[in-house]
This record gives sequence, C-alpha cells and structure tokens, in this order.
Amino acid sequence: MSAEPTRRIVLLRHAKAEWSDVDDHERPLAERGRKDAPVAGRRLAGSGIVPDLVLCSTSARTRETWKLAVHELPQRPRTVYEDRLYEASLGELIAVINETPEDVADLLLVGHNPGMHGLADALAGSAEGDTLARMNRSGFPTASIAVLTFTGSWKSVEHGVGSLVAFWPPHG
Repeated sequence: MSAEPTRRIVLLRHAKAEWSDVDDHERPLAERGRKDAPVAGRRLAGSGIVPDLVLCSTSARTRETWKLAVHELPQRPRTVYEDRLYEASLGELIAVINETPEDVADLLLVGHNPGMHGLADALAGSAEGDTLARMNRSGFPTASIAVLTFTGSWKSVEHGVGSLVAFWPPHG
C-alpha cells in the first residue's frame, strides 16, 4: 500500500488595492500593489513552488495580482477564476479546497482577507518555528503568502489538518 501523498496549499492575499469610488469587486491595485505582486511571484519562484492549479478570486485586484505574480514563475500553472473566493467564509474556502482534483499536488488560492488569514490559521494544526506567531502578529498583510502542507486527500482538508511551513509578508 502506498503512503498518502503530501500536498501543499499556498495562500496569496491580493496586493494593495486602491480605495476608489468603483464597486469593491472592481477595485484595481494601487501603485504599491503593482510593485508588491511581482515580489510575491519571485518569492514563490525562489521557493521552488510551482502550483499545479491556481484558484483566483474574480475581483479585479486578485486577477491583477495573479497576472503580475505569475510572470515571475518558470511556468504558468492552470488557473481557474473562481467566483466563490470573493467574500468567501472559512467554510466556503474549505469547501472549494475539498473539490480539488486528486491529481493536484500543490494548490494556490489568490484571495482576500479575512479569508486567507483565517484559512491559514484554521488549517494550521502545527507550524514550523515561530511561523504561526509571525503570521498572526502581522495580520497577513496584502501580497503575503502562507504555505501549508498536509498528508491525504483534498476531501480530508479540515481545521487543524496542516502544518504552516512558511509565511512571507511582502516587506520582510
């Protein structure tokens, strides 16, 4: 019998967005966001993480963040724009993860707070070193990345199943 596969969930919060008179869903990135998004992509590329599947919220700021970040990766992963990630509750985020095809080893979600921070915190049953404390102290700033690992099926993802192995804020 083969061992259960180890998988990664990578959570990327969109980069800094402008506060403007447009509908929240259509808010574009601010100048700082357009600078930070490629930094997030370089951080992913430098870590060796190339996701098999990316689920990106349909909001303008998440789509723009991913467009700028993905150019830094050695190859473009399959990307699906997922309406349910916009304003998703913790339960909705876990439900989306549970639907991930079993042939996916590394999944990246591009989303929003409080969802990305809440999901990382909820899934982290353990953490390497002070990673969890650093993430919780920082409040998961825009363009931050959290990386969690777990063993088993995507359908088994639930509270406490993962280990938070990395947290990278954009300026730290």
